[in-house]
Amino acid sequence: MIIAADYPFMDILWTMVIFFFWVMWFWCLIIVLSDVFSRHDIGGWAKALWTLFVIILPLLGVLIYLIADGKGMAERRSSNIRQQQDALDDHIRTVASADGPATEIANAKQLLDTGAITDAEFAQIKQRALA
Repeated sequence: MIIAADYPFMDILWTMVIFFFWVMWFWCLIIVLSDVFSRHDIGGWAKALWTLFVIILPLLGVLIYLIADGKGMAERRSSNIRQQQDALDDHIRTVASADGPATEIANAKQLLDTGAITDAEFAQIKQRALA
């Protein structure tokens, strides 16, 4: 009772091709629906109609959406990525310290020279900065 003998190589290959296109179909469907729901330039009724169209006539709905608004879809996606990158860059700039240990020690030395801190406090600041 060998199962693989009843399932030739071309059938395996055809099954893999069908499975690949099935996964790609769902990927396209998810991308189109996420683009429809993330759009700010259309209202709720237009979103509902596009969703209904994609659900009722899936292949035709997705293809028509891609043809009708493929360029806008790419522009929105690239704009969103650019905004996320800018937000990440701003966050990194605010979190990263521009002052290193040398600047911190120099500031502590100025405080020591003016008499705002003692020698022990200066040593403690210097040790913390170098750690």
